Amino acid sequence: MAATDLCVVMITTPDQALAARIADMLIDRRLGACVQVSDIRSTYRWSSEVHHQDEVLMLVKTRTALIDQLVSEVREMHVYDAPEIVALPIIGGSPDYLHWMDAETRSVYR
Repeated sequence: MAATDLCVVMITTPDQALAARIADMLIDRRLGACVQVSDIRSTYRWSSEVHHQDEVLMLVKTRTALIDQLVSEVREMHVYDAPEIVALPIIGGSPDYLHWMDAETRSVYR
């Protein structure tokens, strides 16, 4: 399958409660077709210090045309100063799943 106009957006949050609120908002507004949520352990440098932090990783399946709106909506809800919101292209996959993703994100809430 050729490259698509679909992507996966990775978002980290400090806890499951915020991840659930963001996931519900993204699905309700059709900014994501599916949101998967997993507990993770992150290691990073912030303000010159190395941190080891339990976080929640969200994988949002969406369309690239929705990235700017998705980022804006998530930033309004997020508690981090610089939240991780990173989009990765989907270059192929199961046609049935990709068509479903596209259909679920076509009617965007305005």
